[in-house]
Amino acid sequence: MTKKSREISLARAETLKSRIGDYLEARKHIPSGRAQTDAIKQRKKHIMNVLNATEANWNDYKWQLKHRINDVNVLKDLISLDEEEIQAIKQIDELYRWSISPYYLSLIDPDDKFDPIKLLAVPNKLELENHHASLDPMNEEFTNPAGSVTRRYPDRLIINVTNECAMYCRHCQRRRNIGPEDVMAPRKVIQASIDYVKANPEIRDVLITGGDPLTLSDTQIEWIVSELHAINHVEMIRIGSRTLVTLPQRITDQLVNILKTYQPLYINTHFNHPMEVTEAAKEAADKLAGNGITLGNQAVLLNGINNDKFVMRKLNHELLRIRIKPYYLFHAKTVKGTHHLKTSIDDGLEIIEYLRGFTSGMAIPTYIVNAPGGKGKTPILPEYLIGRGPGYFKIRTWEGEVLTHENADTIPIEDLYKNMH
Repeated sequence: MTKKSREISLARAETLKSRIGDYLEARKHIPSGRAQTDAIKQRKKHIMNVLNATEANWNDYKWQLKHRINDVNVLKDLISLDEEEIQAIKQIDELYRWSISPYYLSLIDPDDKFDPIKLLAVPNKLELENHHASLDPMNEEFTNPAGSVTRRYPDRLIINVTNECAMYCRHCQRRRNIGPEDVMAPRKVIQASIDYVKANPEIRDVLITGGDPLTLSDTQIEWIVSELHAINHVEMIRIGSRTLVTLPQRITDQLVNILKTYQPLYINTHFNHPMEVTEAAKEAADKLAGNGITLGNQAVLLNGINNDKFVMRKLNHELLRIRIKPYYLFHAKTVKGTHHLKTSIDDGLEIIEYLRGFTSGMAIPTYIVNAPGGKGKTPILPEYLIGRGPGYFKIRTWEGEVLTHENADTIPIEDLYKNMH
C-alpha cells in the first residue's frame, strides 16, 4: 500500500465515522430491556408483592397466564393511571379485550403516560375512534378453503389454532377473534386444516399461528407439529409466537425438546421496541437457537413506539445480539380501533433509508405493506435505481451519490463458450 492510498483510506474512514455520530448520541437515550435490568427487577418486585407471588410463581408460565392483569382496579395499583385513563379503559373493556402478563407489565415505565411498552399493552382512549374501519382488513374470511386455514400464496398457508395470547396487543390485526374466552380451535377444525395440507401437495410451508400457538399445552403443540411433520411434501414448519416477548417463561426445556424433534422448524416472533429485548428474552432465545431452531422477527411500524430510525436500528441490533434475525417490518394494517398507531409510509421508508449502508445487512428487515383485501405482502423500498439507458443504469448509493453502472446484455453461457473458438 502506498502512502497516498493510506492517506485516502484514512480520510474515508473519518468520513464513515462521521456518518454514525448521530446514532451513537441518539442510542444513549433509547431504553433497552437488557440495559434496564435493575429497573425491571424493581417493578417485578412491586408486581409480585401486589399479586402475592413467589419467585417460583413468576417463573411459571402457567401462573403468568392465570394471573394476567385484565382489571383496571388491579392495574391502577401497579402503574400510574389518571382518572381519564381509568374511565377510557372501562369503556374499551366493553368493546375490545385486554390482558397483560405480569412479566410484560414489569417492562412498563409506570410513570410515563406515553411509554412505548404501555402504548403496546394498555388500552388507550384513542381506540374509541376510527370505528368506520374494518375488523378484517385482510379479508381472511374469503381466504379460508378449509378448517382454520388462511391461504393467500401458491405454496404456503396459515393454520390458526387458538385465539389466546399472553398479552393482547393494542394493534392486533385479529382482535375480532379474541372474544371473551381463550379457546383452542376445535380439534376437528385443526384436523380439517391438516387434511387440507395433505390433500394439496404443492403446500411445502405451513405457518402455525393464532392467537399465539405457544399458549397451548405441550401435548397440543406436539400433536399439531407432528401431524404436519409427517406429511411428505411439507418441507418446513413455522410457528408465529410473541411469547418470547410477552411470556419468555413459556420457553421451557420440555417445549424446546419437543420442537427440536421436528426440524426444520422456525419461529417468527414479534419484538417492536428495544425495551422488549430483556435478559429473560435472551434466555428464551438462547434455548431455541441453541437447539437449532431459527428465529426471525416481524416488527410492526407503530406510531409513538418505533417509528423512529434510531429506535428501529437499536431494536435490530439488540435482536441480533440474541440471535434473532430482523425479517419483516410491517406497515400497520387499518384495523378498527387501532388507527392512532398507524404511521405514514414515509416513516417506514426513512427507517429503511437510514438502515441500508448505515448498519449491517443482517440488521435490515424488508419493509412490507399488505395489499388491501388480503392481496399479499408487497415490499416497499427507497429508490436506488434512478435511471437507465442503452448499456447502462444509474444508481443512488446509500450516501446519496449518483453513479453510472454498465448494463451489459446477458449472453447465454453456451454462446460465450462457442465464441471463444
